[in-house]
Amino acid sequence: MQQAGFAWLAYALMTVFAWGTYGNLLHTGQLGMGDPVNGRYKAFLFVGIAYFLVAVLAPIAVLVAGNANWNLPVKGAGWSLIAGCAGAVGAFGILLAFGAKGTPAVVMSIVFAGAPIVNAIVSMILHPPAGGMSSIRWQFAAGILFAAIGGCMVTLYKPPPAPAQPSSAVHQTVAAAGSTAAQEKAD
Repeated sequence: MQQAGFAWLAYALMTVFAWGTYGNLLHTGQLGMGDPVNGRYKAFLFVGIAYFLVAVLAPIAVLVAGNANWNLPVKGAGWSLIAGCAGAVGAFGILLAFGAKGTPAVVMSIVFAGAPIVNAIVSMILHPPAGGMSSIRWQFAAGILFAAIGGCMVTLYKPPPAPAQPSSAVHQTVAAAGSTAAQEKAD
């Protein structure tokens, strides 16, 4: 087993972990903003800052370090810009889903079950199979069906969340009120 032969798998698994934690981290950030109306937009602002740090500064550093040429063909730049917009619109859609009372477990299950289906269809449109559409095997169609069924099952049968624990501020207020009432009784 050669390292270079499986580097793609390591990078793919890195993405699985990053995107698999994305929804929960984003939802936690949204809640952490403490703003039920605009918290999701504030969280998305920091997603944009993170994109700038990771998707702008890091590639510039790698290109400069590698003495890359700065020839940026319009076709490649255009498609890449469209891809970036698709990713950003998807991230924004996730935040909007959370704002509409979707939970990370449900929203991300739908996203990660649906995205491979959309990817397969778009891939076949942009890069048609060698033998045409008639060369698609039944296992491929079954995989699409299983992805859809899996997403539905995860969404419908996810474990229920634990009961919400009172926040420490609420807990302290309740405890203080109880203490005051006990003091008044004693007087």
